[in-house]
Amino acid sequence: MILPIYGYGEAVLRKVAEDITPEYPNLKELIANMYDTMYNAYGLGLAAPQIGLPIRLFILDTEPLSDSEDLTPAEAEQLKNFKEVFINAKMLKEEGEEWAFNEGCLSIPEVREDVYRHEQITIEYYDENFNKKTATYNGLIARVIQHEYDHIEGVLFTDKIALLKKTLIKKKLQNIMEGKFRPDYRMKLANLKK
Repeated sequence: MILPIYGYGEAVLRKVAEDITPEYPNLKELIANMYDTMYNAYGLGLAAPQIGLPIRLFILDTEPLSDSEDLTPAEAEQLKNFKEVFINAKMLKEEGEEWAFNEGCLSIPEVREDVYRHEQITIEYYDENFNKKTATYNGLIARVIQHEYDHIEGVLFTDKIALLKKTLIKKKLQNIMEGKFRPDYRMKLANLKK
């Protein structure tokens, strides 16, 4: 089932999400719905706060990134086959040089900016079957994980851009909150009351 994606300005996007247990109601169905929602919006990742749930859950499928001409065959293959569920994730290390990449977000449609992130991460999490994992990722996979991890920490990619860039996109963000922009996927938008 395709769920509405919560847009910029919704309070749930600013909450630090809570851990869940294996008994979380309808978890398998929720994960399936999140994948349906993400694919419908042509996303690479989706965090539970983006569908209104303040829980530590996010999903990824980096296959669409594998088409880039800038990748080595090994990098393309790795991206093509990376699909993962992260539950109760905890970032253990962010290492390496920070590098810029133009990011966007399903909760902030039509806004893209360069964001600097670490090259390599080590993260601890549970998969969809609540098997505990600790893994190290680098490159684009590390970047997508960091972006989604920020969501469960109440952080948006727009928080990580330069002040001048924030000023330049202020009107676009206001338009999203006021419902003046609608992407071609379902969204729940903040209602401003003045």
